[in-house]
Amino acid sequence: MKKLKVILVLILIIGLTIFATGCPGTSTTTASVSSKGSMVTTHTSTPTSTAPSSRSTTTLTPTEKPAIYLYPESEMLVHVTLKYNGRLTCTYPAYPADGWQVTAYPDGWLINRADGREYSYLYWEGLTDVPYDFNQGFVVAGGDTVPFLQEKLAYLGLTPREYNEFIVFWLPRMQDNPYNLITFQGKAYTDSAELIIIPKPDSLLRVFMAYKPLQERIEIEPQNLSGFERSGFTVVEWGGTCVE
Repeated sequence: MKKLKVILVLILIIGLTIFATGCPGTSTTTASVSSKGSMVTTHTSTPTSTAPSSRSTTTLTPTEKPAIYLYPESEMLVHVTLKYNGRLTCTYPAYPADGWQVTAYPDGWLINRADGREYSYLYWEGLTDVPYDFNQGFVVAGGDTVPFLQEKLAYLGLTPREYNEFIVFWLPRMQDNPYNLITFQGKAYTDSAELIIIPKPDSLLRVFMAYKPLQERIEIEPQNLSGFERSGFTVVEWGGTCVE
């Protein structure tokens, strides 16, 4: 009986200690971008001191579903390397350390050299702390998402096949918002996700949409967009992100 009482007391002391210091194994994840552009993630145990940490947790924004289409004029071996200022979270086909190597065909179909399988495009996603530019853009009602994207994406240079795949991915996330502030990013995106393609494309189009859900309409300067003309070996990429 005495041993049982001792055990119960020890259990009570351990329980009070856990309650005071937090759940066992609880950790704080702090992510930062190194000087070389790779994402560094560290895990630290929950501190017992109430003193503030000298480092703050970085807010990361997802780079969602960039799809890379390759359109050579004839069958061509192509090497695609991505230099991303962030951490890759998913790629398809799997991204090797030295980049994708594929045989590309004029209709856009790809044969991945690593597994011999056929793909429609090269896909990747990641997390980054890159700030996006919302100084210009468009405020669009959720119910008007489809006609807006059809018009703007076609003007930017996407084909119906490409912009339909874009819309199918993003529409479920946007259509039920009262409004969306929509922008198409330039250097803020391309500088943070550099593509190195060998042989070098004759024409390259990268469409990256960043948007913010809104509860009510706001005034903003309209964004000036430029069209795109395809010539020779053409590479097209689309992707996007939602910024809360």
